[in-house]
Amino acid sequence: MDPQAFIRLSIGSLGLRIPRPDLNVSGINRISSSPCSCEIRLRGFPVQTSAVPLSSPEATPDSHSIASSFYLEESDLKALLAPGCFYTPQACLEIVVFTGRKGSHCGVGVKRQQIGTFRLEVGPEWGEKKPVVLFNGWIGIGKNKQETGKPGVELHLRVKLDPDPRYVFQFEDVTTSSPQIVQLQGTIKQPIFSCKFSRDRVSQVDPLSNYWSGSADVSDQEAEAERRERKGWKVKIHDLSGSAVAAAFITTPFVPSTGCDWVARSNPGAWLIVRPDACRPESWQPWGKLEAWRERGIRDSICCRFHLLSEGQDGGELLMSEIFINTEKGGEFFIDTDRQVRSGAAGTTMTPIPSPQSSGDFAGLAPAVVVGFVMSCRVQGEGKSSKPLVQLAMRHVTCVEDAAIFMALAAAVDLSIEACRPFRRKFRRGNCHSL
Repeated sequence: MDPQAFIRLSIGSLGLRIPRPDLNVSGINRISSSPCSCEIRLRGFPVQTSAVPLSSPEATPDSHSIASSFYLEESDLKALLAPGCFYTPQACLEIVVFTGRKGSHCGVGVKRQQIGTFRLEVGPEWGEKKPVVLFNGWIGIGKNKQETGKPGVELHLRVKLDPDPRYVFQFEDVTTSSPQIVQLQGTIKQPIFSCKFSRDRVSQVDPLSNYWSGSADVSDQEAEAERRERKGWKVKIHDLSGSAVAAAFITTPFVPSTGCDWVARSNPGAWLIVRPDACRPESWQPWGKLEAWRERGIRDSICCRFHLLSEGQDGGELLMSEIFINTEKGGEFFIDTDRQVRSGAAGTTMTPIPSPQSSGDFAGLAPAVVVGFVMSCRVQGEGKSSKPLVQLAMRHVTCVEDAAIFMALAAAVDLSIEACRPFRRKFRRGNCHSL
C-alpha cells in the first residue's frame, strides 16, 4: 500500500512575556491580570483558538506542548504556495493575540483587547516535505515596541512542519450494501478489502456468537421488532483472499429511552470492534468499543464515543475520542490527540494505540507512540448515500490487518447514524432533554 503525502503544521510552546519595567504601563497591567488567548489563522482552513499562558521573564514555555495543528494535503499546499497578487496577497500563518474573554457581563457586551499579531509567510520550504522548524523563540508583538523602541510584550512560539503520510480508503457504496473498500492514490483505486453487512441473528457456528447480543432464532416479526429496537447488526471486513480480518457488531441494542423515542445519552447503543485472535484460530479478540446516542437540539447530532479495550489493564477502557456528528449534514469522526486536547474532550488522554497484531500490553508501549492524527472517517447525514472516506496515519499501519480494524470502526460509526434515527415518524420534542 502506498500512502498519500500530507504535511502537519504544528504551532506550540506558546507563552506571553511582559518585561518588569512595563508592568505598570497602562494597558499592559491589564494584560498581566486577564486571561490571554489567540486566534490561529491559515487561509483555506477554519480559525483555531488557544489559550496563551503568561511566562516569567526567565522561563521558557514547554517546547513539547502543541496548541494547534493543520494538516495539509497536496492541493492545500498548491493553493498556499500560489503567487500572491493585488486581490490575493501571499498566504501566511497569522496568530492574533488577545486579552480578556469574549462574551457579556450583566447584559453588556465585553470586547477582547488585541495585543498584537505574529505573521509568517508561506515559503518554498513548505512544499519540500521535510521536517523543518519555521520559527522557535521570542518575538515582540504589538504597538509598544514599534512606537517606543522599548521592549514590550513578547510572544514565544514554535512553528514546525512534519511529513505526515496517510493511507486513504473509501467504501465504494453504502455500508449496508456490503461494498468493496478501495485505497485511493490520486486517480487510482486499488481494491483492498470487502465489507459484509448483515442484520440477521448470528448462527451458532459463527465464532462471533460468543459476543452476540441477539438470539440465534429469526422470527417473522423481526421487522416489527426493529421499530422498537435495533440489534443484530454485524459488519465483517475481509481481505482479498476472503479471510475475515476484522469485525464490528452491536452488543448493546439501540433502543429508545424512557419517555422519548430516540437513543439518549443515558442508554447509548454500543458496538464491539474485534480482531482475529492470533493464539486461538477461529476466535476473536476485543479491540475497541464504540457507543453512540442522539443529542437533541436546534440541530440534532449523533455522539460517537470510542474506547480502546486493554487486556493488559484488567480489561480497562481508555477513552480515545468523543465526537458529535450533525445528523443532517454528516461530519467527521476522528482520533487526533491534538484536536481532542484543544476541544477539551472529557477524559481524553495521550494514550498509545496498540497495533491489532500486537500483544495489547500497554505497559510495553511509550505514551509518545500516539501524538497527533491517528485516523478520521467522514460520513453523510441521515437518509443520504454515505460512502465513508477513511484516512489513517501511516505510522499506525504496519500490515493490512492494522488497516482492517479501522475499517470496522469506520463502518460502525457510519451505521450508528442510521441506528440512532428516531423510532417513529412523529414524536414530541422536549421529553428527554435531561437524559
